[in-house]
Amino acid sequence: MDAMKTNLFVLLACLFVVMIGFGITLPVLPFYVERLALESGAAQSSIVLHVTLLTGVYALMQLIFAPLWGRWSDRIGRRPLILIGIAGYVIAQVLFGLSTSLWLLYVARIVGGILSSATLPVSAAYIVDMTTTEERSRGMAWLGTAASLGVVVGPALGGLLSQRDWHFAWSAGHFRVDSFSTPFFAAALLGLLTLIAALRWLPESLPKTSVQDRTPVNNTIENCRTDWRALVKILSPLLALTLAGQFALTMFEGTFALFAQAKFNFGPTEVGYVFVVCGLVMTVFQAGAVGFLAGKISELIQIGVGFALMGSGIAFLAMAQTRMFIFAFVALLALGMAFIAPNVSALVSKRGGEGQAGASLGIQNAANSLGQTGGPILGGALFMWQINAPYLFSGAVLLVLAVGIGWRIMVRKSDVGIAS
Repeated sequence: MDAMKTNLFVLLACLFVVMIGFGITLPVLPFYVERLALESGAAQSSIVLHVTLLTGVYALMQLIFAPLWGRWSDRIGRRPLILIGIAGYVIAQVLFGLSTSLWLLYVARIVGGILSSATLPVSAAYIVDMTTTEERSRGMAWLGTAASLGVVVGPALGGLLSQRDWHFAWSAGHFRVDSFSTPFFAAALLGLLTLIAALRWLPESLPKTSVQDRTPVNNTIENCRTDWRALVKILSPLLALTLAGQFALTMFEGTFALFAQAKFNFGPTEVGYVFVVCGLVMTVFQAGAVGFLAGKISELIQIGVGFALMGSGIAFLAMAQTRMFIFAFVALLALGMAFIAPNVSALVSKRGGEGQAGASLGIQNAANSLGQTGGPILGGALFMWQINAPYLFSGAVLLVLAVGIGWRIMVRKSDVGIAS
């Protein structure tokens, strides 16, 4: 038991560090892009487009590669792919910190998206290997807690280490180091230390006899070993919920720095504080409330409540008039996401079957990535049309989903009552 706790701690630490790298870009990216775009002679109006494309291309790479990493982890094991993900994260952070042009930023995002996309689905599959069905929701809640804590530290680190009044610069050819580079190098150093720790203390979670030959535990998905379409069909309702949640979350993440700068004159530090609140709320409630409610209240009820809270928070954000309300409504949407993410992942792992947990969670991560790709792009387009439009649109979609889930739960209860 102590060994299992140590293994899980190392795994969660790895995910925590990778999510720092994701979070670090949230407050810094718009200002980094603005500087590079203006230096290259690009129009001021193109900055929103580049911010959304840089956010979307990272998610697009995850969309393409996450299912493959998840499936490969079922065949060759979890550990080597987690190590690849961390190494890719380190490489991407270094490239980001050295970039002197927009095309180098795109290269860094593409490389990071391809390699680091192994980390999340394979880590979730590792949790499946190490927990029973009854413990699954709690395990996924802890996984979400580690990810959310990274999103707390990342924006704070990005905002604090990218102070624009730190006047230093060094350049060589296509590379440059200045105040905007500092947070990315700090994240790369943390990633390197984490890679060393994982090499030393993170063992393989699949038994040796199971790495080459995994037997499905659910006969209804016997043929999903080679039939991706069948597995997607089985998981499709849950994938739709995953897509909706991530679409709304990344529409908020991809446009908030621009929204807050235009409406409240926020800089990187203030934007970083808002994302700290977002990640902190998700961390506390995934570790506390969701873990406590596991096994007591059904996952579907928690997901419905989550969509209602998240939709309300995002919609109210468009109506905020003061900074205090900004923090309150961001906390509300984060609370909703804290209920959605771990419960959907738990249901995906159960419905897909433990014998192909990596493939199932990889497909779910692809749905996440599809939302992360489309959210910022549509959010940027709506933002250019009307500053509040991204939040009113996504809030309405989430509230409709919450009503639909509530109706589904009531129908199930009435069917049970009739049957009894």
